[in-house]
Amino acid sequence: NVLYGYRCAVKYINEEMGGVEIGGQKYKLDLNLFDDASDPARATTLIQRQVDEGIGFFLGSFGSNIVLPTCAITEAAGRIMVQAGGGSDLIFTQGRQRVFGIFPRASQQFVSSVNMFTALEPKVETVSIIYTNDPFSEFQAQGARANLEEAGITVLDYIALPAQVSDVSNVLTTIRQNVPDILVCTTHDENSILIARQMVATNTNVKMLYQTLGPQTAAYKDALGNYANGVVTQAYWSERAPFQCEYFGSAGEFAAYYAANFDRALTYHMASGAACIVSYIQAAKNAGTLELDAVRDALADLDYQCFYGHIRFGPEGDGDPSLLGPLLIQRQNGEMEVVAPPDGASAQPVYPVPTWAERA
Repeated sequence: NVLYGYRCAVKYINEEMGGVEIGGQKYKLDLNLFDDASDPARATTLIQRQVDEGIGFFLGSFGSNIVLPTCAITEAAGRIMVQAGGGSDLIFTQGRQRVFGIFPRASQQFVSSVNMFTALEPKVETVSIIYTNDPFSEFQAQGARANLEEAGITVLDYIALPAQVSDVSNVLTTIRQNVPDILVCTTHDENSILIARQMVATNTNVKMLYQTLGPQTAAYKDALGNYANGVVTQAYWSERAPFQCEYFGSAGEFAAYYAANFDRALTYHMASGAACIVSYIQAAKNAGTLELDAVRDALADLDYQCFYGHIRFGPEGDGDPSLLGPLLIQRQNGEMEVVAPPDGASAQPVYPVPTWAERA
């Protein structure tokens, strides 16, 4: 999905805008891609090859387990990476100066969620957390736990899963024995589908299921059908948002352009991928040059409102959590509705949700 966002931005800038002018010179964009096969070892080999060939500007792969080792290579070589695929705190807390993330770091991604939880009626008193043992999910779970406890919500269970898991029935037994108001899963797409399917199969009901990754995708809806209704997730962009800029125009116009040119179902990942390209281009325009240090400094100073939202990076390179934190999305009657924050909501959250049997 992020890849399609990269392609969409390059196509629009080259074909609709005729390229970009930087320092008085007109440029077309050239996107060079290689397949890391979701293998960190292969990714580092290929990134090093690109560095050796003189590439200066990098876009990230997807997943902190790949972004972490590859950004270490680009950083050491004095190159730049702007990415929307890695949110682990480790990317941003090891002194790097040339790695930028469109999203806030994982531990700062849960504030808006807790704000919604504390506004729900009946009052949310208990939450359980399931997370996978990978660099992103664990940090996100730690941030969620800290934010929940600060808000006075009790965390009943805090359960780690292996990064690769094929069965969660024992974990769900624990959940049924000590039922929380909300079950939070900081898990990636496939694991989120697995957990939801096994919750249905074992009739494990909670007042709300919240999964940070997975429910945004068409694959989740296809796998769960009507059971996907009521599940809450994070999204970092919505085509209904009132964002505008010279690239694409509005958020809605980005969605329309994407739909007219690509067949893959649109999710926020496409917008975040396109935002990486826009960030690079706007920073280079501000710098008036493609010289690496000047572009790096311009990215660090970027304060730009575009179709994606208000792009600004924190001092360590991750997205400003006050501007680029997640919206909360709930699937209602088959449609993805924004349910928080209130000033951007398209619907009220459904809570408590119907049981699995009632959704069948």
